[in-house]
Amino acid sequence: MAGPFSRLLSARPGLRLLALAGAGSLAAGFCSDRKLYELPVNDGGCIPREQSQTWPTGQLPGNCTRSRRLCPPSMVTGYPLPSAEYPDLRKHNNCMASHLTPAVYARLCDKTTPTGWTLDQCIQTGVDNPGHPFIKTVGMVAGDEETYEVFADLFDPVIQERHNGYDPRTMKHTTDLDASKIRSGYFDERYVLSSRVRTGRSIRGLSLPPACTRAERREVERVVVDALSGLEGDLAGRYYRLSEMTEAEQQQLIDDHFLFDKPVSPLLTAAGMARDWPDARGIWHNNEKSFLIWVNEEDHTRVISMEKGGNMKRVFERFCRGLKEVREDYVGELGGRT
Repeated sequence: MAGPFSRLLSARPGLRLLALAGAGSLAAGFCSDRKLYELPVNDGGCIPREQSQTWPTGQLPGNCTRSRRLCPPSMVTGYPLPSAEYPDLRKHNNCMASHLTPAVYARLCDKTTPTGWTLDQCIQTGVDNPGHPFIKTVGMVAGDEETYEVFADLFDPVIQERHNGYDPRTMKHTTDLDASKIRSGYFDERYVLSSRVRTGRSIRGLSLPPACTRAERREVERVVVDALSGLEGDLAGRYYRLSEMTEAEQQQLIDDHFLFDKPVSPLLTAAGMARDWPDARGIWHNNEKSFLIWVNEEDHTRVISMEKGGNMKRVFERFCRGLKEVREDYVGELGGRT
């Protein structure tokens, strides 16, 4: 028949079929349990090219005949159907949007980690923040350690893109904290004002900052402060809880450029990083203010070694020694969970 037409058919309760047909094309939509599935088909019985990311083979499954070209969702086995919840990422510029195809979303959207963390929670910050045309951000966060396994189909390619081809399935990151291997590391202080080495560390068994509860965040603080209280010598120091600082203490830390502030970036606030601020957040530093630990900022801990001048070797040596002693205290406190 020339020109488009539409037909509404009633089959059995709970299933309605709406067909729209025009010259040379047919599209079918199935509404069941409030979910809409679309199977666009051209004259050859094939999925159009622009839908190939949803239907990897570009062809209808074998149990759908070309004469009918219509398949209820129950018949489409092995082919992930597009979800009505799939976000509109057409104008986004972040790593998540580059790799989250409708097929990947369909495979992962109903999965959760043992703590209940979902795919939508992972990607929400990237959905809410499309990004800048010339600045490509990550666009997603992990809620716990298991996130990287449960949602590996998305996290693995994002990690590879962000870290220059590093494949977490086939490659192993090498850590070398032997400061004696540094042969130089002295920079002209006419050009270098200060030197710093920094890393993030999290505690196994507790949710990461985007997902942690108040109780978990307070447990992170308790464990870290207890571990740091055992440091001695040039690493001995004091913990300052943000919620209990005096104005003088706060101003001094600001003047020293040590104090971190409440997150205001949309990327962080959309990821839940500012929840309950400043509860269970704080900063620990040694008496010389050359070894610092931030607690419950963007990671459970940020470990920092720094000093004025260009002696990077000494900064790295202190970093390695402090990280080793703090980790040993973590293990003692947690029974091996670090």
